[in-house]
Amino acid sequence: MKYTGVAKNIDSYIDTQPESIQDKLIELRKIIKDAVPKAEEVISYMMPAFKQHGVLVYFAGCQTHIGFYPTPSGVKAFEKELTGYKYSKGAIQFPLDKPLPVGLVKKIVKYRAKEDKEAAQLKTSLKKLKTQK
Repeated sequence: MKYTGVAKNIDSYIDTQPESIQDKLIELRKIIKDAVPKAEEVISYMMPAFKQHGVLVYFAGCQTHIGFYPTPSGVKAFEKELTGYKYSKGAIQFPLDKPLPVGLVKKIVKYRAKEDKEAAQLKTSLKKLKTQK
């Protein structure tokens, strides 16, 4: 199905993707949800994303792979475990013809959730310091 608008939610995003990759997208979504069950599902930059204080990870269906976007820090922290995958500063490609690396994805997502929580706590602490002056 060709879709020219912006998906309203992750379900509608997945529905617009070719049937051949929908199962992988559904599986990746479940892996992420299992790792961060309280995270909010959103569409950001026209891609599915999971958010707590800020966006933790994005993902998208592509012609030959599933794009997984855990931000640059999420890629850098796991670079040694990414051998065998194409990756760049903030993106990892999971080939459609191979199983998703469930354990690795969970570790990356949990890392990003911890990082996000720490950043939010720091921001709150800095605001308190400013108001005390």
